[in-house]
Amino acid sequence: MAISKEKKDELIKKYGRHEGDTGSPEVQIALLTDEINNLNEHLKENKQDHHSYRGLLKKIGHRRNLLRYLRNKDIQRYRDLIQELGLRR
Repeated sequence: MAISKEKKDELIKKYGRHEGDTGSPEVQIALLTDEINNLNEHLKENKQDHHSYRGLLKKIGHRRNLLRYLRNKDIQRYRDLIQELGLRR
């Protein structure tokens, strides 16, 4: 269920603000979104996996906090990111 190195590098390259950027909110949110989507697929097949469900809820909360931080810091970056990731439809 963990994200592969190739997929992680691809997301960092796409959403990073500069070379080697792994700490910006955009990169962290993109990585969390990918992990959340993977967990959702896992939980559709394994409905009784309550431990993974709890991990999903923790990741969703972490992403929500990062999105709030980005929205307060720079609203345009926030809007661009949610548009690219397909959040808040």
